[in-house]
Parts: sequence; C-alpha cells; structure tokens
Amino acid sequence: MSVTVLYFASLRDAAGVASETLPLPASLPALYENLREKHGFSLPAQRLRVAMDGEFVDWNAAPREGAEIAFIPPVSGG
Repeated sequence: MSVTVLYFASLRDAAGVASETLPLPASLPALYENLREKHGFSLPAQRLRVAMDGEFVDWNAAPREGAEIAFIPPVSGG
C-alpha cells in the first residue's frame, strides 16, 4: 500500500526529485514531518497547502491507498 508524493517549488529543490512513492502514511501531518526529516524541508506544515488527487484537502483528511499527495509551498511571483 503506497502513495505518490508530488513536490513543487522550494520543496522540489530541497528533495531533489519531483515525486516519490512512499508507504501509505498514518496521516498527512505525519507524512510531512517524516519528509521534513528526510529532505530537510524548512517550512512548517502550517505554511503549506496539501492536495490529494488534484483537490485541496484539510490536513486532517485520511490518506488513501494509491493517492497522489502534493504539499504546496507559498510562492512569490514577479
């Protein structure tokens, strides 16, 4: 049982990959905290939006088997 995590902007830079497949996590916050440790992400979860299968979801949403999960950092434009 697994999920695919998609990375954007500064998170992609820090992870060094655009996506990776990981075991199904217990929760979205737990998944992000594990990824922070693994990749050294500096942004706290409170600064990110999270999406599952292309739709923004609440951080309390339950991860689903086979889902695509994206953590979206704030971006600046110019």
